[in-house]
Amino acid sequence: MNNFQSLNDLKNELDREEENRLSQWACPSMKAVRQKKEKQVEIGHRQNFFLDTDRILHSLAYSRYIDKTQVFYLINNDHITHRVLHVQLVSKISRTIGRLLRMNEDLIEAIALGHDIGHTPFGHEGESFLSALSKKYGLNNFLHNVQSVRALDKLEKKGTGWNLTLQVLDGILCHDGELHSQALYPDTDKDFTALFQEMKKKQEDPQTDILPMTIEGCTVRMADTISYIGRDIEDAIRLKFIKRSDLPEDCRKILGETNGTIVYTLVEDLVANSLNKPYVCFSDEVGKALKSLKTFNQEKIYARDLPWKQTEKIELMFELLFEKHFQELQKGNEVSEIYKEFLDGMSDNYRNSTSDAETVRDFIAGMTDEYFIEQCHRHLVPHITPTRF
Repeated sequence: MNNFQSLNDLKNELDREEENRLSQWACPSMKAVRQKKEKQVEIGHRQNFFLDTDRILHSLAYSRYIDKTQVFYLINNDHITHRVLHVQLVSKISRTIGRLLRMNEDLIEAIALGHDIGHTPFGHEGESFLSALSKKYGLNNFLHNVQSVRALDKLEKKGTGWNLTLQVLDGILCHDGELHSQALYPDTDKDFTALFQEMKKKQEDPQTDILPMTIEGCTVRMADTISYIGRDIEDAIRLKFIKRSDLPEDCRKILGETNGTIVYTLVEDLVANSLNKPYVCFSDEVGKALKSLKTFNQEKIYARDLPWKQTEKIELMFELLFEKHFQELQKGNEVSEIYKEFLDGMSDNYRNSTSDAETVRDFIAGMTDEYFIEQCHRHLVPHITPTRF
């Protein structure tokens, strides 16, 4: 027996062990579904969802998490949460829940690490600006969860994608922690056709609520909320535009008033109320308090007109940068950045199936905050030309 055979036997043994270790409601690795068969997947030593985690970690899009806004942008403070930390927190919290409920932690980790890869520079404000431009240029709404699936499935590896499993891509698409849910029940009857239909439906109507097909996907969605709700409050307190005493009294009494206490309370309550059930849920009391706290965050943090936000400037930069790159494609200017830094080497399938407007949208959505600002300085700000006499 050669080494490849022995490693494959080891993977098969791990798959069999899941039958005894995981809850009856969990999704075992053997049930993973991919669009394309790969010999490397079949003979390799990594279980399906473990392999997907590796692929996401090694994606170019994952490396760009490091300089993408979570909530607060253009702030010179090293302790304010960035997207990369949020993703790590979602992964840790959801795996903690998954371990206690005997779920597939590999599936949870892959969904958690990939769930925000499609986020634009400047967070949800950037997302709204890019969505408005999408409609102006004849495209559907832009949504970061849809773009996360698109990035991993259609853009990575120069337009060939990572061939991730259906369960991981579905969990990424359905991760929307901004929508409040006291309980989440998996919608198990899905295939890749259903996934792509749901992506289109979500773009046509962003308020459409689509449920994950696995209980692991439901868990990541709950963990998304748990990870940001208290952390955003701590950031807002650190920036001195709310005080801890501003938190609603009922929320403070039930959930606590620090991020650590809020996370602990929510995780304990979710686990206690989800044990031996085919769904995940909070208790009535905690679910109501969480909904109240989300309303507080929306009104006092996210919708607040803060002096450093520079919303109008950022929106204008999105408009001008989109138009600039769109015109470069229309003119066929192959020395421009969108050709050299994005389209160069892209697969023929991507080039032939993607409109100019959608190509620009993909390019801008993948930018970090710093790269976006650099692009604006390079192309939209006049520069003095040195001369010699």
